[in-house]
Amino acid sequence: LQIRPLVAVHHQGLKTFSLPCVYRFLLVSFAIFSLYSVHLLLKTADEAGALVYESLGYKAFGIPGKLAASCSITMQNIGAMSSYLYIIKYELPIVIQSFTGANDGLRAAMTFCLSPLGYLGYTSGLSLLCMVFFLIVVIIKKFQIPCPLPLPDTGNETMNIITYNLCIFPSLQTAYAIPILTFAFMCHPTILPMYDELKDRSRRKMQNVANVSFLAMFIMYLLAALFGYLTFNIHVGPELLHTYSNYYKYDILLLVVRLAVLAAVTLTVPVVLFPIRTSVGHLLFPRKDFSWIRHAIITLTLLTGTNILVIFVPSIRDIFGFIGASAAAMLIFILPSAFYIKLVKKESMKSMKKIGATMFLILGFVVMIGCMSLIIYDWIVNSMKDKGH
Repeated sequence: LQIRPLVAVHHQGLKTFSLPCVYRFLLVSFAIFSLYSVHLLLKTADEAGALVYESLGYKAFGIPGKLAASCSITMQNIGAMSSYLYIIKYELPIVIQSFTGANDGLRAAMTFCLSPLGYLGYTSGLSLLCMVFFLIVVIIKKFQIPCPLPLPDTGNETMNIITYNLCIFPSLQTAYAIPILTFAFMCHPTILPMYDELKDRSRRKMQNVANVSFLAMFIMYLLAALFGYLTFNIHVGPELLHTYSNYYKYDILLLVVRLAVLAAVTLTVPVVLFPIRTSVGHLLFPRKDFSWIRHAIITLTLLTGTNILVIFVPSIRDIFGFIGASAAAMLIFILPSAFYIKLVKKESMKSMKKIGATMFLILGFVVMIGCMSLIIYDWIVNSMKDKGH
């Protein structure tokens, strides 16, 4: 249920979450918010008799509701696929260099050769095992790396950039932390299809499935953040594996972890591509029969556009931030609460359940508008700094 965000957020590193108390509060809050959102979705689906996110949107608000749901799901999945390819972009050249001793020219060339990786086979179970292995290594390395930290093995100048104290800039870091966590717990479009396929399905049974899944991911996120922070403290970088590489350039265990992460994201990319392609096909060609030519064109267009995005976006944090503050906020906060308010007719607007859903809807708009405003402000400030203003 939660493989896709797990793969992406573990790699993001912990710089955004270097304030442990703040991170724990945000992690607990968004786990609860996500479970409440699942509850709203399941109850609305039962009341409306629709088990597809887009169908709920259509029943609630007609064509605009369907478009809002479809576009949000498409954006979310494009963001997920972009984040996985971004991981491949940064980790694959390092792995190749470790095996071949290749120079930077070959590394740059391999960075651009991303699209064939989306066609490899996949299994969700293997992806999960890879990320569990990643977490185990993070915990092991905490006890292997001495304190205080040794001098970096590499002359990487980024170490000078990532050692600043994040307490100086809490607002901008929070602006990224909130959408990243929203992105991390975002699996809601898959909830309804899974609910539809559940044998002897009931809302309670599906809610229990979601509870177990979110609890497992909560524990893994918390342990990764805790041990990553305890290992590097304020020196933790924007990409956790790269932070390890600053101190141990050629470490066999870290190389195996990189291979595991690459395997996990490679196996997951096709899983993300399928719903994007299906959603785009239904959105643009709702009444046309299946065509292999159209199918291939949509696939190539999506892969090309995503690879261009990955090549030119400077940081994976920008992808997490923008998608988390826009599409993920829509899918977790705004749409489920709006669907619930509109479609669950047997409860009055003065009931506690409807009041709770209304407050959740307002919170969604606050998260979206607030985070997007701070992220755009951060982009403007960084752009002015780059230009020397």
